[in-house]
Amino acid sequence: MTNAKTEYGVIPKEHWNIPDDIDMNLNELLKTYDYYWRVEPNVDFYCDIDFDPFVYMKENDIKYGFTLVPYESLAIIPTLWGTVKEFIRMYPNLIEDDSIFEFITDDHGKTYNLCQFWSNFEIADLNFWRSEAYTKLVNFLDKKGGFFYDRWGDAPIHTIAAALFLEKHQIRFFEEIGYHHGSLINCPKGNRLQSKCRCDPVDSV
Repeated sequence: MTNAKTEYGVIPKEHWNIPDDIDMNLNELLKTYDYYWRVEPNVDFYCDIDFDPFVYMKENDIKYGFTLVPYESLAIIPTLWGTVKEFIRMYPNLIEDDSIFEFITDDHGKTYNLCQFWSNFEIADLNFWRSEAYTKLVNFLDKKGGFFYDRWGDAPIHTIAAALFLEKHQIRFFEEIGYHHGSLINCPKGNRLQSKCRCDPVDSV
């Protein structure tokens, strides 16, 4: 093919394959639980929490709770929404009529507006993640390869799933739980809550 000097090399399997220490099966740790509260390191909780969020969620049929709603970067998930739209076309019967779909799109579904419930704080019903609708969505997305190749994150996936499959009343903004992570803060507004908090509402974003 050529008279020029050429060099060849072999890329070791461990440089391009999924590492052996990655468990590709579902984790069994939460199998016996109905709810979880995700708590990250290096965060602050600014308010006295004088109620049980799990009991509240169970009594009020809440499936997902959040405190912060930043934007995701389109550069990270350029192919996600197109894949989600393909899923919606294939499984229209799984989409909830009384949903918050318009929360995640400003043009009736043509594009994703990148709003996401920041998942470093989330309180959720594990049975929602085990549901037929969510399981089908995750399996569909997984087969498209976006988790591995595009780094689709859990926050936009959880947000989109909640917006597609849950009724409006099943999603709750836990404003009364003052929370700080990185540069983002949720500090409750109103005299009723300020007496229980050590933050300034003007700092909320």
